[in-house]
Amino acid sequence: MRTVLDQLRDMTVVVADTGDVTAVKRYQPIDCTTNPSLVLAALSDPASEEMIVAEIEAGRKAGLSAHTLPDTLTVAVGTRLSELVPGRVSTEVDASLSFDTDASVARARAILADYAKRGVDRERILIKLASTWEGIRAAEILQAEGTDCNLTLLFSMAQAVACADAGAYLISPFVGRITDWYKKAEGVPGYDSLQDPGVNSVRKIYDYYKANNIATVVMGASFRNTGQIKALAGCDNLTIAPNLLDELSSEVAGLPRALWPGQAHAEPHKPITEARFRWDMNADAMATEKLAEGIRNFDADHQKLTRIIAERF
Repeated sequence: MRTVLDQLRDMTVVVADTGDVTAVKRYQPIDCTTNPSLVLAALSDPASEEMIVAEIEAGRKAGLSAHTLPDTLTVAVGTRLSELVPGRVSTEVDASLSFDTDASVARARAILADYAKRGVDRERILIKLASTWEGIRAAEILQAEGTDCNLTLLFSMAQAVACADAGAYLISPFVGRITDWYKKAEGVPGYDSLQDPGVNSVRKIYDYYKANNIATVVMGASFRNTGQIKALAGCDNLTIAPNLLDELSSEVAGLPRALWPGQAHAEPHKPITEARFRWDMNADAMATEKLAEGIRNFDADHQKLTRIIAERF
């Protein structure tokens, strides 16, 4: 019998949730992703050390500041990853710009320009934006320009509907973080995969998109265990951390498909207004808290990355 990971790949695009070059080479995912947390991890990766030293030296010679280098280093890591995967590399716009549409668009264009200088076409890149109202509007502008976007930190149906309205290429609902919030709120140690709030959130979004012929790709993210992953087998994409890829690749058992486009049922799609979006988010304590927390944490990692590079600079 084949491994669970091999079976999962038959029905879902597996994305590596890591910037670790060694891990990407090992698991050979279709796509991969970067963010400040993953670039921080790359700083301690021996396989990336030569590239990091070269980028810092090039930045110094070009007259860049230590505060600018994290941006170029993120693209350098993404460029390296683009050489290892056949698909896309998601590259994140600074979390500090999450509530500024114009600045987010400008930063996205700068990321693409940097990739172009390194010989990476925009077709290989997904611009990653937080699923705030402003981030979603930035994605709408970029999509109209032919730049595909990955809307991240997504915790609610309101965000999913707004992303669909914007024509976003892909969304990343955060399964594990949703589950974490409900475990704490309800004082329980965990959930069966079929009752898992994070899993059910993605199932609901998937069904809504498929029932309404919405082309946006659904990519489950932020998993805490393989049970959550198996419960979403058949989802368009799943981005999975190396430790969970290890577990899936070592397990030999049957993996039934959990999600099917043809079996999706949901209410008809209705575009969401800004007022409705903000009200629905305000009414959803989990989504509001986890979105804010995620933006703060990504920004904290960006600041930490800046400090480390400044010390090495």
